[in-house]
Amino acid sequence: MTTESHRIRLFWPDHLGIPRSKYLPIEFAAGGTGHCTAVFALGYHRDMDPAPGSFMLEGLRDMRAEFDGHNVRPGWDPDTDVVVGSLRLDDGPYPWAPRYVLEQAVAGWTELGYKVNIGIELEAYVLEKDERGDWVPYDTPGSHVYGVGAFADPAGLLDKIMAQARISGFELESVNSEYDVPQFEFTLRYKEALAAIDEAFLFKAMAREIAAREGYRLTFMGKPLGDRGGNGLHVNLSLEDQDGRNVLNDRDKPDELSQVAMQCVGGMLKYHRSMSALCAPTVNAYKRLKPAQMAGYWANWGYDHRGATARISSDRGPACRIEHRMADGAANPYLATAAIMQAARLGVVNNIDPGPATTADGLVTFDDVDCIPANLSDALDALEADQDFVDAVSADAVEQFVVIKRAEWERFNNAVTDWEMNEYLDYL
Repeated sequence: MTTESHRIRLFWPDHLGIPRSKYLPIEFAAGGTGHCTAVFALGYHRDMDPAPGSFMLEGLRDMRAEFDGHNVRPGWDPDTDVVVGSLRLDDGPYPWAPRYVLEQAVAGWTELGYKVNIGIELEAYVLEKDERGDWVPYDTPGSHVYGVGAFADPAGLLDKIMAQARISGFELESVNSEYDVPQFEFTLRYKEALAAIDEAFLFKAMAREIAAREGYRLTFMGKPLGDRGGNGLHVNLSLEDQDGRNVLNDRDKPDELSQVAMQCVGGMLKYHRSMSALCAPTVNAYKRLKPAQMAGYWANWGYDHRGATARISSDRGPACRIEHRMADGAANPYLATAAIMQAARLGVVNNIDPGPATTADGLVTFDDVDCIPANLSDALDALEADQDFVDAVSADAVEQFVVIKRAEWERFNNAVTDWEMNEYLDYL
């Protein structure tokens, strides 16, 4: 580990995808640092539920975050480097850790002789405070899809994020405004799966904190504005063999897609409902996942078709990839990517045929195609009911996840919303 900074900010992702971290003076950083397992009992509301791995009823044990010094990179705080760590319990990995779940997904593909590369596309809205102190959409007069510059971003927020991304070594391939206002897309260059998700995780933390310093809220929430489209987290997957060749591509096939590519798509479609809770893990997520929203609602695939959940881009050769479009920006990127990778791997192991590609327009409603569950509760039911998929992802992590998310659903069901008061109070 070589660094000129005087401290390291050691990050790790919790079950919700929240970036937990500590500042460590450089002279004490090499050995990592301890944390309480009670973090894994927390929901967004900060109260605790006795989820597996939290040891909430067994004394709230210690776990330890450790890191590889080769992964340290320049941070965005003054005189501070950053790194993503792995959680340890006693003498082994902490089995409920999302990063460990992704490591196991990587290992499963390694056993088959393949390296998984992942490219991430993130969408986010920018909010600002109005005169009452409420968060409202960032005022971007003249903004349009595929726009940059003063009309799309009058405060230059994207310039600041891009400048820091370069300093911190994030490989941003493109940044632009999206279809809805004020929504933006950040595309990170593909790389080996664990490194790609570490980078996406840190990039989100960095971008949100830079926006906060400037007085803005950058939100990756699936559907933060009811009258506009949602925020996706698109996971682009490709496979290399031991010679570095992209095995999704087969020039001898009419569409130049290999049998392995078709099997991967088949697995993604077979486990479409099973993976939905991990890819769309909030109550809010199911307001984004609707027909005709180009957001991974249907269990379908297509050639260069944004109305399909599994989209095969027009690129072939080394750039051939499968874009999975279900996950939203609030998803834990480690768990969502692990779910997609394991579904694809099961497709290869079990030789699953995806059926024909969709040729319907993106506005169609299908009667004979599976779709995601209606809400988070139903999605948790679908996840728990699929033991093969649960075992592939991680029975430990899924059990922990379900406890926390069942409690989240219960809080939602018990809450009285502003909509209910506005709708009914004057008449009932």
